Amino acid sequence: MPSWSHPNRILLENHYLPGDLRRQIDTFVDHYNHRRYHESLQNLTPADVYFGRGQTILKQRERIKRKTIETRCLLHSKSAA
Repeated sequence: MPSWSHPNRILLENHYLPGDLRRQIDTFVDHYNHRRYHESLQNLTPADVYFGRGQTILKQRERIKRKTIETRCLLHSKSAA
């Protein structure tokens, strides 16, 4: 597990230079806000919600889901015939 993936890891590592801790915290915050999906936010990142991209992403996911189901149904009906 990368060191930035959990805040407790930051506490366990040695930070020898003043900027080391700051960089670790910045990396964690960036990961938490821009890369980590939050279940409470419908599996969006906080940045997606904050910048108003959430609904667009959710609609795109729904289109992909519908297309996948249609494709699976079509493949299933072909294999059953």
